[in-house]
Amino acid sequence: MTVESTAARKPRRTSAGGTGGTGGTRRTGAKKAPQSKSRPQSSEPPLVQLLTPEGERVEHPEYSVDLSPEELRGLYRDMVLTRRFDAEATALQRQGELGLWASLLGQEAAQIGSGRALRDDDYVFPTYREHGVAWCRGVDPTNLLGMFRGVNHGGWDPNTNNFHLYTIVIGSQTLHATGYAMGVAKDGADSAVIAYFGDGASSQGDVAEAFTFSAVYNAPVVFFCQNNQWAISEPTERQTRVPLYQRAQGYGFPGVRVDGNDVLACLAVTRAALERARRGEGPMLVEAFTYRMGAHTTSDDPTKYRAAEETESWQAKDPILRLRRYLERVGAADEAFFAALEAESETLGKRVRDVVRAMPQPDRMAIFDHVYADGHALVDEERAQFAAYQASFDDGAADDAAEGAN
Repeated sequence: MTVESTAARKPRRTSAGGTGGTGGTRRTGAKKAPQSKSRPQSSEPPLVQLLTPEGERVEHPEYSVDLSPEELRGLYRDMVLTRRFDAEATALQRQGELGLWASLLGQEAAQIGSGRALRDDDYVFPTYREHGVAWCRGVDPTNLLGMFRGVNHGGWDPNTNNFHLYTIVIGSQTLHATGYAMGVAKDGADSAVIAYFGDGASSQGDVAEAFTFSAVYNAPVVFFCQNNQWAISEPTERQTRVPLYQRAQGYGFPGVRVDGNDVLACLAVTRAALERARRGEGPMLVEAFTYRMGAHTTSDDPTKYRAAEETESWQAKDPILRLRRYLERVGAADEAFFAALEAESETLGKRVRDVVRAMPQPDRMAIFDHVYADGHALVDEERAQFAAYQASFDDGAADDAAEGAN
């Protein structure tokens, strides 16, 4: 497996997906129109971009970064190793070692760029897909997998890395981040808080409430929305009439849309937003315009709802390939560097496999522990019922073995 491989080519989207727009009415009894397979480019707002898909540096009037060759190689290494870990986790789920996995494939630049913009004393509230941000915060990748295997609730101490546990409830972490940021402000600290969420979560009431409270209390929080175009099977245009970053205007704070496949632009924009928050200027919304190359999770089949042409067009904007082209263009990395990184990525993949396979099997009965501090009759009844249900499988296996012996 190469470290720069992307998702396999997807079949064409079916015509049962409905219209792509949000306006207009459908006549009673009218045939449902096929979902649009192309999106009008002229209506899209300009992106903050510092690195084109071809690997060429461009200037922006408001945002810039000046990085050394070593720092550029570091960003590239971060993205490559994050992708390798993510690919290994996906493979482990397919092999039955994990119950579920949410891939970040295609979103490496958004996560590494924003993650490397953070200071050590900043605090991160992730969703469940921020594996690249976890990498930047020093969380061991294997610690991310315990929850998806069902053996723990996260596996790391949030206060050690200022990286909160993964949040499965969609959008709720934006409220947690806002409350934490309000506390930071009351403490008089100059650190900042960042909350990650997706385009689908932006439709949740929790996010709207977080925007309201953060604006009113001038909280030092950055809302980082990874708009990967799809909330499971719902495209962005079915969720909003305006670009997501413009929603910030209604709450009284600025928003900006950045090329989410440009690690340099993501770094520059997030760094500026965090510095703004530290200065006491309040919240800011960053919309990283990117694409989810794989499935929403390993329980999802994106071939059922999106077109192969769309995925192929985004493969040409691959964030890792983009930075590699730039490194080669300016002579910041040679073949020896890429070869050594390939070897390092394979070593990481093997370590992840070994650690996960050595993890204990989940204790199925543990879900009944600690529900109530002093126990509860109903929980005891449910525990007994579930134990009997589990035992029925063991009895069946014993019966099969007995029949085989005869």
